[in-house]
Amino acid sequence: MTAKIFDLSNKIAVVTGGSRGLGRQMVLAFAKAGADVVIASRKLDACQVVAKEVEALGRRALPFAAHVGKWSDNDALADAAYKHFGRVDILVNNAGMSPLAPSLSETSEELFDKIVDVNFKGPFRLSSLIGERMVKGDGGVIINLSSTAAFLPMAHTIPYGGAKAAIGVMTVALAKAFAPKVRVNCIAPGPFLTDVSTVWRENEAAKNALGLKRFGEPEEIVGTALYLASDASSYTTGQVIRVDGGSW
Repeated sequence: MTAKIFDLSNKIAVVTGGSRGLGRQMVLAFAKAGADVVIASRKLDACQVVAKEVEALGRRALPFAAHVGKWSDNDALADAAYKHFGRVDILVNNAGMSPLAPSLSETSEELFDKIVDVNFKGPFRLSSLIGERMVKGDGGVIINLSSTAAFLPMAHTIPYGGAKAAIGVMTVALAKAFAPKVRVNCIAPGPFLTDVSTVWRENEAAKNALGLKRFGEPEEIVGTALYLASDASSYTTGQVIRVDGGSW
C-alpha cells in the first residue's frame, strides 16, 4: 500500500530547472517512481545529460531548452510537452535565480526584472498554460518552488523574497482556480548544498541558526516532492510546505 500511493507509473512530468540541483534530484526521483519526464533548462546539453540518466532508468525523457523568464519560451515548452507526450500530469516550477546586488540603490532595473521574470512571471505563465489543459483533461498536479526568503524578509534579498512570496500567493489562487481536478502546492526550501550555493556554504553561523544545525543535501527534497506529486497527497492542495531544516 505504501509503495502504491507514491507510484508515478506512466505519469508525464515537466520539471523546469531540471538539469541540476534540486530539479535534477526531482527528475530522477520521478523517473524511479515510474514517470516519463520533460527536463527543461536554459542549456540543452545539460538537459540531454539528465535525459540519458532518465532513459537509463527505463523511462522516456524529453530534454528541452527554455528560459522560463521569457513568456514565449514557456509557450514553446508547454506545446513541446503536449506534442511529444500527449499530456502533462505533473508540473514542477523549479527554475529560479537569486543574484545579489551591491546595495539596494545599486539594484539595477534589469536585475530586478530578471529576478521577477524567472521566479514569478515564468511560473505564472507555465502554470496557466498547463493548468488549464489539465482541467480540460484528466487533471493533474502542480508543484511550485518558493523559498524561506519569502517568510524571512532580509534587506539584501528583497526582489527575490518578494517574487518567492508571490509564488505562495499564486499557489493558493491557482489551487482555487483549477479545483477540483488539479491540485496545486508549493515547497519552500531552505539552504540546500547545491552547485550554486557557493556564497554561504561555509557560513557556520547560518548553519548553527538552523534547527537541525546543518544545511540540506539535494536528495532531501525528494520525499516532499514525491508526496506532493503522487496520490499520497490526494487531499492536499493550496499548501506551502517548508523544507528548511528549521529556519525559525
